[in-house]
Amino acid sequence: MVSSSEFLNYLAYLLPALIAGGIGYYFFKTYVDHQKEMQYLVLRKENRSEVLPLRLQAFERLVLFLERISPGQLLSRVKPVGDDKYDYENLLIASIEQEFEHNLVQQVYVSQKCWDAIKASKNSTISLIRHTNMSDKITNAQKLREVILTDLLEKSSPSDTGIAFVKNEIKHLF
Repeated sequence: MVSSSEFLNYLAYLLPALIAGGIGYYFFKTYVDHQKEMQYLVLRKENRSEVLPLRLQAFERLVLFLERISPGQLLSRVKPVGDDKYDYENLLIASIEQEFEHNLVQQVYVSQKCWDAIKASKNSTISLIRHTNMSDKITNAQKLREVILTDLLEKSSPSDTGIAFVKNEIKHLF
């Protein structure tokens, strides 16, 4: 059986060893955590250098999309095939939807707010075309083109708002 004085002797040797072990563990854990954080930062930097060009390319494609669906560009590119204003309206909207579907994957590289602004610009352009076509003044496809283009002289297109949002988003990258 161990006497109390022997127990205190063992404790006197054991206590400094436990304290030294605890301090060593703390410093080792801090070092390992720091190394993990440094590796994470290096990987993040490498990923950023690889992803940044892809994100910039996505922004470029989205600006191109917005330019292509801008009513002025759209009307000069998509000519009416007949005089029916409803056929021309459907042709314009189909062209916008086709452009949109072609650029759907770009949403992966932009923020949700930016993507929502892109969709809002697209939907506003479609709404502008539909709303203009509902007018009693519009009798044929050519008149629809003229009225939309005339309206654009008075106000900016929805695409301009979307492009401004994309440019602002790009500024936040740098």
